[in-house]
Amino acid sequence: MKSVLITGAAGFLGSHLCDKFIDNGYKVIGMDNLITGDLKNIEHLFKNEYFDFYHHDVTKFVHVPGKVDYILHFASPASPIDYLKIPIQTLKVGSLGTHNLLGLAKEKKARILIASTSEVYGDPLVHPQSEEYYGNVNTIGPRGVYDEAKRFQESITMAYHRFHGLETRIVRIFNTYGPRMRLNDGRVIPAFMGQALRGEDLTVFGDGSQTRSFCYVDDQVDGIYKLLLSDYVLPVNIGNPHEISILDFAKEIIKLTGTDQKIVYKPLPKDDPLQRQPDITKAKEILGWEPKVSRAEGMKHTYEYFQSLTEEELFRSEHKDFSKHNRL
Repeated sequence: MKSVLITGAAGFLGSHLCDKFIDNGYKVIGMDNLITGDLKNIEHLFKNEYFDFYHHDVTKFVHVPGKVDYILHFASPASPIDYLKIPIQTLKVGSLGTHNLLGLAKEKKARILIASTSEVYGDPLVHPQSEEYYGNVNTIGPRGVYDEAKRFQESITMAYHRFHGLETRIVRIFNTYGPRMRLNDGRVIPAFMGQALRGEDLTVFGDGSQTRSFCYVDDQVDGIYKLLLSDYVLPVNIGNPHEISILDFAKEIIKLTGTDQKIVYKPLPKDDPLQRQPDITKAKEILGWEPKVSRAEGMKHTYEYFQSLTEEELFRSEHKDFSKHNRL
């Protein structure tokens, strides 16, 4: 039985990856310091004999006993609200954390896949964004703590591949959604969902003409899985190329939830990308992958998930206390 270490295992994507690998016959070692993750996302796995969990911060030395065949590094805040509240931790997990895990992969002779992001493209001047585009990023802006952490992560990963011959994979993840997202974490879908569930007006930043491309979590996880098992070492975009404006998307949410909220407008945040659409030519040609779940179907599943949460779960999903993590 092959074994895989998944960092950020209690997070949105990490928890779905744990399920994917368990379902495919792997022994899964989950690791998370629970700054943004939630044990509820993986509690259904605790009785599984092929799942172990380590409560650990990967910015500190990482040790895992025994054989490890694969490592997936998904430990990082991924939402604007989170990484703006814990900027230093965000930079550390992308730098020190990645360095520690690359060292572990070298020691274990494991293949490692690191989770990068479409944010490496910044506010793109090229549309759609292909892997060959180098980006338009503000290194000292508020979003730089996340963008530059991911860009450094890619650089050190390729350095380990070229210098040490380490087997590495890099996935550039575009906007992904689905069950287990946290409400009001600063990303578009949970923000709209939270407002809809509370009967509030939907907030659109700017004039709503900025675009996003939303990929359902099952599709995203399938693409990541195929990339890990492929022979391709350079970054690959995994996302849904079907683009929509934020204003049109807000109207879709109102229709989906059957509510009569209005749309209110607020100023656009600094460095917020005006366009976001992946070129997935490489994923199609190299991995034989493309998204299958329509936005209508995926949004239905996501809304049903949020509707199913108890009041206590909704509160925990909306409120994260970062005070104890801001002592650096």
